[in-house]
Amino acid sequence: MNLIVLTKTGGSILGPIANVFGYVMNFLFLMTSKLGILNIGLCIILFTIVTRLLLFPLTIKQQKTSKLMSVMQPELNAIQKKYKGKEDQQSMMMMQTETKAVYEKYGTSMMGGCLPLLIQMPILFALYRVIYNIPAYVTSVKWYFKLVVDALPAGFQSNATFQALAEAHNMVGDKIDFTQVNTVIDLLYKLTDKQWGELTASSAFPNLLELTTQNGENVVNSIHRLQNFCGVNIAYTPMTIIMDFFNGQGSILVALAALSIPILAGLTQWFSSKIMMAGQPSQDPDAPGAGMMKQMNVMMPLMSVFFCFTFASGIGIYWIAQSVIMIVQQFMLNRYFDKVDIDVLIQKNIEKANKKRAKRGLPPEKMNRSASETIRMMQERENKEEEKRMEKMAKTRAIVKDSTEYYNRDAKPGSLASKAAMVQKYNERNGKK
Repeated sequence: MNLIVLTKTGGSILGPIANVFGYVMNFLFLMTSKLGILNIGLCIILFTIVTRLLLFPLTIKQQKTSKLMSVMQPELNAIQKKYKGKEDQQSMMMMQTETKAVYEKYGTSMMGGCLPLLIQMPILFALYRVIYNIPAYVTSVKWYFKLVVDALPAGFQSNATFQALAEAHNMVGDKIDFTQVNTVIDLLYKLTDKQWGELTASSAFPNLLELTTQNGENVVNSIHRLQNFCGVNIAYTPMTIIMDFFNGQGSILVALAALSIPILAGLTQWFSSKIMMAGQPSQDPDAPGAGMMKQMNVMMPLMSVFFCFTFASGIGIYWIAQSVIMIVQQFMLNRYFDKVDIDVLIQKNIEKANKKRAKRGLPPEKMNRSASETIRMMQERENKEEEKRMEKMAKTRAIVKDSTEYYNRDAKPGSLASKAAMVQKYNERNGKK
């Protein structure tokens, strides 16, 4: 079953980001069209290059964190071994304090490596929305489909051929309104070459064969060109293309091209994770999460292969392009950070962290401070915060106690007289008659 995504995706976060990426994709499509290249697949690759360059500063930040981990990891492993098997609350708190001390000593935080990933998540989801439903975001592409919609005769929604095409793509039901232009374009974008042939061959749509663009080319032929990448319709799933071949439709070359998309998506992602791990510190196999990380490095590429069979081919092309670009970037970063003096990196990181600490009124960290000294300082700070909290609680309890004694004075606690006295003394305290 094909996943249907109608028009643009809303939302206060994804919506604006997807719109910005739509403008970028539209610019790339216009530039390649002026060069005589009418192809969305090529635009997706160029689009991926642009977005990866925009995200490159976050990638560098992640690599710096990984480089610091190469120095921190032995200390973190020692802490994990020290408290291995200890699950009491005191041991868990001490383990967390000592772990935080190690991060603080090197001018970073436990969330330092996660923050770039959190920032990238909405960006990546917005990218998928644009690529999955390109006409909704790329106005230059939508223009071709709009020409077709404008040429459709009145009442085309009830035509048997049109209804059959809608059913083939599961676009039926009360929620599907083909009186809306965007909904019709969503369907047209998903048609195969064979289905376009059925639409143009129908006597109900005679104008489609005569409909041309500004360059004099037939609109349907233009749509074929812009959706075709290496013989594969980017709006269609590889699985459907392969099944069509076994049903006697399409050539073996197109089927092999469709098959190569999920395979290449999985292989490039696997190699990307391998080269990324090569630039990171070796992790203790007994450390928590180490085994799961190894499994994820195998499972994620396999999942990519599975999903690419059922997603539009354009998504698979994007995944392949993204992995290839990440491999190139990671190779360059690994070579660069191999030459970086780790002490200089730590010193810069601590200086940056100390500026933030100064704003919070905290003393600066020193590069050569021992872990035990850092832990001691953290414990002293936590003890002072705990003392302040306990003092505040003690004051609150004293106020409550004083108030209770005042209201219960001269009467047995809980009696009717004590309650009446409480009301009277409350009025006295507040100057009421």
